[in-house]
Amino acid sequence: MAILLGCCGMARNFTENKTRTAVFVLLVFGLCSFFYLLGVWQRSGFGRGDSIAAVVNEQTKCMKLPNLNFESHHSASDLPNETFRSEVKTFESCDAECTDYTPCEEQKHAMTFPRDHMIYRERHCPPKQEKLHCLIPAPKGYVAPFLWPKSRDYVSYANVPHKSLTVEKAIQNWVHYEGNVFRFPGGGTQFPQGADKYIDQLASVIPITEGKVRTALDTGCGVASLGAYLLKKNVLTMSFAPKDNHESQVQFALERGVPAYIGVLGSMKLSFPSRVFDMAHCSRCLIPWSESNGMYMMEVDRILRPGGYWVLSGPPIGWKMFYKGWQRTKDDLRSEQRKIEQFAELLCWKKISEKDGIAIWRKRLNDKSCPRKQDNSKVAKCESTSDNDVWYKKMEACITPLPVVKSVSEVAGGQLEPFPQRLNAVPPRIAHGFVPGFSAQTYEEDIKLWQKHINAYKKTNGLLDTGRYRNIMDMNAGLGSFAAVLESPKLWVMNVVPTIADTSTLGVIYERGLIGMYHDWCEGFSTYPRTYDLIHGNGVFSLYENRCNFEDILLEMDRILRPEGTVIIRDKVDTIVKVEKIAKAMRWNTILADHKGGPRVPEKIIFAVKRYWIADSKSR
Repeated sequence: MAILLGCCGMARNFTENKTRTAVFVLLVFGLCSFFYLLGVWQRSGFGRGDSIAAVVNEQTKCMKLPNLNFESHHSASDLPNETFRSEVKTFESCDAECTDYTPCEEQKHAMTFPRDHMIYRERHCPPKQEKLHCLIPAPKGYVAPFLWPKSRDYVSYANVPHKSLTVEKAIQNWVHYEGNVFRFPGGGTQFPQGADKYIDQLASVIPITEGKVRTALDTGCGVASLGAYLLKKNVLTMSFAPKDNHESQVQFALERGVPAYIGVLGSMKLSFPSRVFDMAHCSRCLIPWSESNGMYMMEVDRILRPGGYWVLSGPPIGWKMFYKGWQRTKDDLRSEQRKIEQFAELLCWKKISEKDGIAIWRKRLNDKSCPRKQDNSKVAKCESTSDNDVWYKKMEACITPLPVVKSVSEVAGGQLEPFPQRLNAVPPRIAHGFVPGFSAQTYEEDIKLWQKHINAYKKTNGLLDTGRYRNIMDMNAGLGSFAAVLESPKLWVMNVVPTIADTSTLGVIYERGLIGMYHDWCEGFSTYPRTYDLIHGNGVFSLYENRCNFEDILLEMDRILRPEGTVIIRDKVDTIVKVEKIAKAMRWNTILADHKGGPRVPEKIIFAVKRYWIADSKSR
């Protein structure tokens, strides 16, 4: 005990030593009991196959938790008066009908909005007084998803109990219902024989296997089979589709362990910065590319990197062969393709292939190589606002200028390394000074910092990169180093950059070969409930302090977190104490840990596990 006191640099008399010893013993005994009971609970079968508590219990033997002495160094008197002022009542379960609740894409609310430009399918979040303040239940029979890669092909029926797609898309091989599971054979509307063969066709034109194509966007993705099979080529695809009559297609995608979100190409800009995707894809996605003065193609042009590829398959491509099956006239389809070709020419895209109903264009490397675009009075140039200013901003029929270059051969914005070299190479946005406050040195320091943080996380939870967590979210991703350190075929990370962040770093994240999107955490995220295995939040609550209620943010985290999923939150001590009180009221099991630098560092960490419970049942 004397050694411990000496390390803290604090004088104690004999009475204080006895008190401190008693507190320490009680703390250690409490932790042992907590992990023992949690391990027994998990092994009893109520955990439905998840053994995280047992493993954590084994890896954190009681005498190996020197960082869990939070109360010894930060008593209530050290914190602001209001920290403990209000009591948090235990949150009740929402009705069983709410199991698939998506706050900003609810059908009944959506139908009150105009249908032009798909406005009614865009985000429409409820006002504050209509927000749910209850816990979204899992459906009866919910089980832990299959581990990757088996999850790519199989999903438990109990987790997504919707069969409509098995009927509507039966001949297209989207999904089949077999016994108590859904099976995904890898088919799609334009590739009913499977995504592998389709991808091979694309790879004969696009350098997919060379690491030059790492990030892709699939518009109108269905159940995201293209994204699922592109992962075999080390291509990370952001897939999206609306919440419409094709029931739960994005939910299926995420349950399979494939990146996806609820979205539509409508009247608002996509939630990505400019110049971030190596490839964009539409396979019979029903987006009217030839309409609205080419606005949708111009939005694709905005988010494509210089030299990036746009793939279009399905109507009107290949109309000479397929027009009868599409039940449209030759003239109608010919006219539609002609307009698409004209808009592509205005954008200075070069058509590099059209074969077997698949057309591929390549975006220009820079604006200097396309002088006619600069002088064409028919083409409006977008105002030179920030490339990152896209959240709830109207889409426009204009062309986004590229960064200035010195020669026609130079890549606007900078040349990227192939993947995986680009993961830790200095991103061009930082190298060229496009991100205020960051340099090559601070970027490299950030990587080293997160290597240390994650090594510290693993001392408490050694399952981080084992495959136990497939779908991971980083709520305040910074430069993306959390995801970069964890990078593995076993997992993927949705890197979220808050819209209120001081500096937008999402472009840097994409230049590292990672994916993510902008979001405001005062609102619901565009995903279904129970779609993430692990959620990481670094400083997110301090960021949103005095902007929205912590309760609302934590309830949203609970909604999108799978039963028995894990949360890691790091923040300043007074914020952590407030967050933990709410977390406990949401049926989360929590432990507090000090910063790896020791108990004197004011930043603390919460590790939490969401308990397993289902609709019409009490917490277990």
